[in-house]
Amino acid sequence: MKKLLLDLLICPSCLPDENALSPRIVEAKGEDIITGDLTCRRCDSVYSIRDGIAFIGPALRNGTIHAGSKYETAPVLSSYIWSHYCDLLLNEENASDAYNRWADLLSSRSGIGIDAGSAVGRFTFEMSDKSDFAVGIDNSLSFIKSARALMKDRRITVPLQNEGYLSREMTVVLPEKWDSNKVEFIVGDAQAMPFKSQSASSLASLNLIDKVPAPLKHLKEVDRVAKKKDVQLLFSDPFSWSTDVTGEENWLGGKNNGLYSGSGVENIIGFLRGEKGDLSARWKIEKRGSIWWKIRTHSNHYELIRSCFIKANR
Repeated sequence: MKKLLLDLLICPSCLPDENALSPRIVEAKGEDIITGDLTCRRCDSVYSIRDGIAFIGPALRNGTIHAGSKYETAPVLSSYIWSHYCDLLLNEENASDAYNRWADLLSSRSGIGIDAGSAVGRFTFEMSDKSDFAVGIDNSLSFIKSARALMKDRRITVPLQNEGYLSREMTVVLPEKWDSNKVEFIVGDAQAMPFKSQSASSLASLNLIDKVPAPLKHLKEVDRVAKKKDVQLLFSDPFSWSTDVTGEENWLGGKNNGLYSGSGVENIIGFLRGEKGDLSARWKIEKRGSIWWKIRTHSNHYELIRSCFIKANR
């Protein structure tokens, strides 16, 4: 973890109170902390830094390492790496340009960019090209390890399933325009982000809000870490609500009745405009629309997903 992040971090277990974390550095290479920990003097939580990866979330305190899920498996990892970077691969006829299109919606803005639910890091790199520094946060250790490997080595090779047990190697090489010194990735919770309030001038939440147990909590966290003015937000989601992720009472759309009945995208716009909920300040909707993106399972199976985006400013 880059030392630059130390001034940005707070204890996520203490939220809504914001308490600083005290670092103990055991091993460092230049500006990169390889081994150590971060301690909250208020609640005594300890967050580990191991192999350069910081684990900073309420469920990760006191040395507990992320338990894992389907997102920790090799097939899902390669599927996401393909989805994020397929347009950089040679002779990839089924490549998607979704991340280029999302990136085109962001303007260049000084300050910190935060990519909530960064997965394997593509949009974090895109944000770094338009910010002074960009941080990706995700609760998958496998995803963050891969994103940091790309950050450090500028390339990664993983097996890509063709059919059954047949596979081929896929190598992703980062373009020179993305500066590794301007990027960092941490393991954490997008529902309790370890960042100070009003710390980010650019934020992104792509294809995440229907994948967290507390969607409203995530939306409020994005709003909390955003500056009050001179800030931009890119939100995009397919709104694939599922009781496998969270109960219907927590959905922010996709229901006929209840507080958040109707369309998810319209409800999010209502939140941002101050017509629903209690976000800290109103956002102005600059643009809305949709972008099709792909997930690859194997050479003969792709999912085509329509993600509805909102670009907002305040």
